[in-house]
Amino acid sequence: MMAAMPMIPFAIVGTGWRAEFYLRIARALPEQFRVVGLVSRGNKAIEAKFGVKTYPTIDALLHATKPRFVVTSVPWDVNPIAIRELVSKGMPVLSETPPAPNLKAMIDLCKFVRSRKGKVQVAEQVHLRPHHQAQIKLTSSGRLGTVHEAVVSVAHGYHGISLMRKLLGLRFENATITGSQFTAPMIQGPGRAGPPMQKKIIQPTRDFYFFNYGDKLGVIDFTGSQYFAWIRSEHVQVRGTHGELDNDQIRCLKDFRTPQQFSLTRVMEGETGNLNPLCLIGYQAAGDWIYRNPFAAQGMMDDEVAIAHALVGMDTCARTGREFYPLEEGCQDHYLGLLAQEACRTGKKITSKTQPWAK
Repeated sequence: MMAAMPMIPFAIVGTGWRAEFYLRIARALPEQFRVVGLVSRGNKAIEAKFGVKTYPTIDALLHATKPRFVVTSVPWDVNPIAIRELVSKGMPVLSETPPAPNLKAMIDLCKFVRSRKGKVQVAEQVHLRPHHQAQIKLTSSGRLGTVHEAVVSVAHGYHGISLMRKLLGLRFENATITGSQFTAPMIQGPGRAGPPMQKKIIQPTRDFYFFNYGDKLGVIDFTGSQYFAWIRSEHVQVRGTHGELDNDQIRCLKDFRTPQQFSLTRVMEGETGNLNPLCLIGYQAAGDWIYRNPFAAQGMMDDEVAIAHALVGMDTCARTGREFYPLEEGCQDHYLGLLAQEACRTGKKITSKTQPWAK
């Protein structure tokens, strides 16, 4: 049995759709997480829904509560303002994505945070989803040899790029970027509000981003309607000198004459005759645990498990300074995403440049 985690008290600036993920996590795991307060512009309904007090300003929040860190879950243009205010007050910050809306704003924000020795991490959750943590562990284990290609069809822009970089073992290396788009009809599926109310054909655009690092290639392939879709699935393919991962299938070699094939298997409780609450236990491959879920609470979706990992990582950063996904990496993801959008728009090759945050 895994050891119990200590209580992590944190606060949130913002009360929108994304902020509720953090509130649900704290409600599902009250022995591990506690939201001590929210900064809200008049959303009093959320107090009744989650039993958490709201405050009109960051000053009022910090005067009345003692969070270990604060999550900023606000619009893009507001986020760097909130981060600066919190860092100025000596408060560690877990920033929602992206940290700032454009390149200049990201450079200025990183410079400010470094000048104040601020502890700022980014809540990029895609690579922390259990399935992707297992895939990353397998691709970095050496079983595939030297990994040189990753095709990611999981999430848009900087979210997909973060997973691509993790699979390829990249940080701030520069790439030559090309892009293209394709539009095709598709029946409308569910959205944030639930299933569609009527049959409707939509025209979603499929984005293809290619990141050529010379010795490595990353590809992002994503259609916005993949989110929540019943008829579109995620896909991850990683290739190395000695093997390949294709979603949950691994093909590699025991030695140069002996091929191996095995599957990445999702292990659940609460299914069929198992009478425990329905939850994810982890992932196994070839009989070994690749990932164990430390947040095996009833009803938590994979994205919430991923965010819970980010909260624990932020708590460690606040207490010890050890980073799990620093501001600089979040900026790199968004910077590459902006260049990829430009490559799609112009049809030109664009080469990224080393930014000040990489130094």
